[in-house]
Amino acid sequence: MGDKIIKKKIKKKNLFREYAEAAIIALILALFIRTFVVQAFKIPSGSMIPTLLVGDHILVNKFIYGIKIPFIRKTLIPISKPERDDVIVFICPIDKDKDFIKRVIGLPGDKIKILGKEIYINGKRFNDGHGVYTKRSNRSGMLEENIVYKSFTVPEDKLFVMGDNRDNSYDSRYWGFVPLSFVKGKAFIVYWSWPYWKRFLHIIK
Repeated sequence: MGDKIIKKKIKKKNLFREYAEAAIIALILALFIRTFVVQAFKIPSGSMIPTLLVGDHILVNKFIYGIKIPFIRKTLIPISKPERDDVIVFICPIDKDKDFIKRVIGLPGDKIKILGKEIYINGKRFNDGHGVYTKRSNRSGMLEENIVYKSFTVPEDKLFVMGDNRDNSYDSRYWGFVPLSFVKGKAFIVYWSWPYWKRFLHIIK
């Protein structure tokens, strides 16, 4: 009788150990995937409308731009760099506790000029197929497209980003450039959205 009780206790102990080991391995894998491969985010604002809507749940590819050491943001294995028109998630340069999502407009070394609703890159008009504006005029009655807002060169190792909802986006036009080391990854799919459930598995372009 005593041997049976001991065997049952050993069996339970081994079973518990197996479950605990499986749980620890699953946790380690989840943390590894979240840190280096893919991470989920929720869109909290309308700065990327109509590309992304408030309530969209997205997945971000963190591997595409290289493997980085967490916290110090140093790239161990470079793979690629952000390209123009990529939708990226990055650490906000003026509030490092927040993550922002915007579209890459200017790359390192680009000379950019913003004239109202038009963007010029290296002297050529940028075919801005994603930017959405609303017509409005300034206090003097002049249309804003007649006003030169910005003219600058993007520094090395930095990006110039804008939200697709141009008139309602807090982006590089206001707080400056995004260091490449602050980029977390490229948004690639909406895996869930509420109440816009038809956007399930919508590819982000």
